[in-house]
Amino acid sequence: MKMLRLPPALIFLFLIPFTAQGQQLPEALIASDAAVKRLGTGMKFTEGPVWLPEQKILVFSDIPNSMLMQWSEADGLKEFRKSAQANGNLLDLEGRLLSCQHEARNVIRTEKDGSIKVLAEFYGKARFNSPNDIAVKSDGSLWFTDPSYGLKGRKAELPGKHVYRLNPVSGQISVVCKHFDMPNGIVFSPDEKKLYIADTGSLGKILVFDVLGESLADEPAFEIPIRSDGMCVDERGNIYTTSRGGVHVFKGDGTKIGVIPVPEHPANACFGGDDFKTLFITARKSLYAVPMKVAGFQVKAKDAADGKE
Repeated sequence: MKMLRLPPALIFLFLIPFTAQGQQLPEALIASDAAVKRLGTGMKFTEGPVWLPEQKILVFSDIPNSMLMQWSEADGLKEFRKSAQANGNLLDLEGRLLSCQHEARNVIRTEKDGSIKVLAEFYGKARFNSPNDIAVKSDGSLWFTDPSYGLKGRKAELPGKHVYRLNPVSGQISVVCKHFDMPNGIVFSPDEKKLYIADTGSLGKILVFDVLGESLADEPAFEIPIRSDGMCVDERGNIYTTSRGGVHVFKGDGTKIGVIPVPEHPANACFGGDDFKTLFITARKSLYAVPMKVAGFQVKAKDAADGKE
């Protein structure tokens, strides 16, 4: 595949000042002259960006093409490897790539040697619908959403579309929430006291739950009234979620801060770069980036987070 790189003159056309529309973000988060830059295009539907710091590359999904793509400052945009319609991607606490796959209806982990390990494919004897997005907690557990978007006419084997918790050591999987029509983006607050889960179905909002160890409170603590898709958080606990018009930014308590406009309807976002202060945005056929003043939050193993060796 040829690298999809734009000449400087054309790239300039896609530098969109973040103040072009929507509510201006405060200077503490982003410079007033910051611009959203298109890094590459020509894909079918992009999702699930994740920064791989050891390789200094961004990996993300082109779902209909069943392809994981990669971008780097040095080499631009190119193929990473084939997938079974991967959607959400994330790193576990050891820096291994996790992927939720629609076509295979599973959650997989790419080992350091490049081999693939299936972590979750069945709940009991029933196959998952189509795992969509995933969050990792400092105890190593993986929490993922399972809507039916990837079924595409195939029969569902589970009675609902739920949110699950996976212990990657024991392999134990449990249902942590059944409140959703189409659970989608999912992310923990930095202190792991809250779990934010977006519903892109009939609910059309983000539900915020108190985290009770290995489970969630029975009812949401509060709701954020926005129909959104993927989410990430910065080190201050602000939430960056994709919806119509761009990346919408909220405080941890759900108070709206502002919007980063994006030329195409975005699906997901993540922080990356050497200082973790670049916000990468997957939006339909393209990949975008904008420099931020605040770094994204990076989950560390519980002992490391507690300052233990």
